[in-house]
Amino acid sequence: MVIKKLSLLLIVIGILLSGWSGYEWWSQKNAATFEPKKAQAISKDWKDTDYQKTVNREVVQTSDVISSKAPLDFKIGEEIGELTIPALGYLYPIYWGTDEQTLKQGVGMYDTDFTTLPEEAGHTALAGHRDTVFDGLDQLKNGDRLYVTLDDTTYEYQIRKTWITDEQDRSVIVEKNSPTLTLTTCYPFDYLGSAPDRYIIQASLIQIDDGSDSPS
Repeated sequence: MVIKKLSLLLIVIGILLSGWSGYEWWSQKNAATFEPKKAQAISKDWKDTDYQKTVNREVVQTSDVISSKAPLDFKIGEEIGELTIPALGYLYPIYWGTDEQTLKQGVGMYDTDFTTLPEEAGHTALAGHRDTVFDGLDQLKNGDRLYVTLDDTTYEYQIRKTWITDEQDRSVIVEKNSPTLTLTTCYPFDYLGSAPDRYIIQASLIQIDDGSDSPS
């Protein structure tokens, strides 16, 4: 009788844990909004994959685009902006930080000595889980455009390179001398368990839209 009750208890616990894991996955998956019309309305040029000239770093640094908050003002897990990928039809909230709790909310922005906000014309890097918000990221190709919006200013990037690397590779999140956006996620996308590799997308800044005449 005791063994039967214990077995029943373990079954119930297993069901509850499975249900909770499923709920967490569903919540994280739905952090990204699938609205193709809205995503593609961000720019009339979103389909143009012809390579555009990278915005000069000095142009960005001397522009009038200034954030109302400095990185030190952000709190870990705070929503700070939005990533739009028209080619996939998705809009993704961006949160400050890449710790596990923050990544459960959606896409996280790296806070390191090597990375910057877009307005600082350095290396901006974002991370997301492969099986939730960044599911399908491998469908993107060179020339596709990515948009990061912070404080009503939209930074338009164009993909220049994608590659797969080991999770221990420390050459990805490094300082850059030109305005660069990097997206990182685990790989393979259909891997069960903790994936051993990383899928990397790197893009260059090609346009800034702050609602006025923007440098290009």
